[in-house]
Amino acid sequence: MRMTIFARGILLGCATVTAALIFGAVSARADSPPAPADAVVARQKVIQDLVLANHILFHEGLVDAFGHVTARDPVNPTHYLMARSVQPPFVTAADIVELDADSKPVAKDAPHVPLERFIHGEIYRVRPDVRAIVHSHAEAVLPFSVVKTVPLRAICHTCGFLGAGAPIFEIRNVAGDSSNMLVQNIPLGAALAKTLGKSDVVLMRGHGFTVVGGSIEEAVYNAINTVRNAHIEMEALRLGKPTFLTEGEAAAVSKTHNASLDSSWEIWVKQAEGQMR
Repeated sequence: MRMTIFARGILLGCATVTAALIFGAVSARADSPPAPADAVVARQKVIQDLVLANHILFHEGLVDAFGHVTARDPVNPTHYLMARSVQPPFVTAADIVELDADSKPVAKDAPHVPLERFIHGEIYRVRPDVRAIVHSHAEAVLPFSVVKTVPLRAICHTCGFLGAGAPIFEIRNVAGDSSNMLVQNIPLGAALAKTLGKSDVVLMRGHGFTVVGGSIEEAVYNAINTVRNAHIEMEALRLGKPTFLTEGEAAAVSKTHNASLDSSWEIWVKQAEGQMR
């Protein structure tokens, strides 16, 4: 009998402490008081959901050998959790690493972590409301990152979080015109976070995009629907001048999308389960 992804998730959660001894997902320091039991349980749930998020985003075509998803650490909110440098469909609880406020692995013997982790660390630093972040190179979004006259803005009722348009991060303004376009240090991450501002999505010129959420589920929802909005907007532009959501409509649908988060998440998990078998 094949084990479902939910059953695997439960086992992965139970294995978190063992995994932490290997990769430092749970840092144990002699000079640190033990974390409250509820925070430890919350961390196990976050790690389980982070594994699922990697699988979902791969199945939905948002991440492959590139791209990543992270979550703020409920035990130490100045830290965050991220998979080591391994392809998203292969991520397990044993691959989750804890990083500090400067995006350095907490464990001295931690494995390699993604180069662009500073995208996440610097957003967490300035956005206390953000609990999870997704960075993707989805091709459908890229055209809107290089054509400033056509903003990626909310065009359908599942994409109100895009509002009047996602800001565009221009790395040349910080790194000059000869960079490799990767956000690979704190100054670049800080500049990206500044461009994001209070928005939920920031486009990265010729590179990809980054989305935030108040939970892992919301960050995944926003990432998937950013790509869907890009597809719909591009098709609408082929026909003529699109009618976008008004500011009021975007705000209203954003307030109500939480009702669809759980059901969407369950469907995406089920679909990813088939992919992982």
